[in-house]
Amino acid sequence: MTAATRAVVTNVLDVEHLSVAYGKVLAVRDVSLRVAPGTIATVIGPNGAGKTTLLGAIAGLLPAQGTIHCFGENVTPWPVEQRVARGLVLVPEKRELFASMSVADNLLLGGFTRRRERRTSQALDDVYARFPRLAERRSQLAGTLSGGERQMLALGRALMSAPKLLLLDEPSLGLAPLIVRDIFAIIATLRSSGSAVLLVEQNARAALQVSDYGYVLETGERVLEGPSAELASNPRVAATYLGQGANTNAGSD
Repeated sequence: MTAATRAVVTNVLDVEHLSVAYGKVLAVRDVSLRVAPGTIATVIGPNGAGKTTLLGAIAGLLPAQGTIHCFGENVTPWPVEQRVARGLVLVPEKRELFASMSVADNLLLGGFTRRRERRTSQALDDVYARFPRLAERRSQLAGTLSGGERQMLALGRALMSAPKLLLLDEPSLGLAPLIVRDIFAIIATLRSSGSAVLLVEQNARAALQVSDYGYVLETGERVLEGPSAELASNPRVAATYLGQGANTNAGSD
């Protein structure tokens, strides 16, 4: 990529007219979205809207039509490992940890793209500083961790690869409310780590509070988008996803 090309790169991620099909069923239809540097963008919507499918296609796990540009490069034909090496990293909904391995070994696997031992060691220290609970449990088997600790480990493992764009799929899934609060507080700090974030989340209220920009996906189609604060005050979003009445006379939460 030339210096002139780099100069016009404004977004970390540009997805254009993305469609994903399971057989003859279109799970994602002609979706376009973007993520700006140093920001958190979120995709909210009901179960079955295609949110996880969208992330899978962006990560390279699913075949798709359309184009995906990351960091100014067309990564559409790239395999998963090439996208990861470039800085595009997915934290999957089910976390996909190695239960029989220690916390430390799970983290080290996340840093496999960092080939120099000194860089891996520094990345490990950075993760332990961000997640002190993982430092306390570094020798503990991942399968014995609590749900919140497993989510912290999944995030920490992703951060080991120094991602430029982090794809987070339902990070609050199955967690107690207090743990959800802690996880979203951690997500909010990722801006300062240099990572942009694309967050898919069923908890629309928390997602819109932590993000800068949002998209609403329904039956595989993008139906709304805008700054997160504006979406949170949109009557349709408030009524459908935030548990609020469609007008001020309908009552509060």
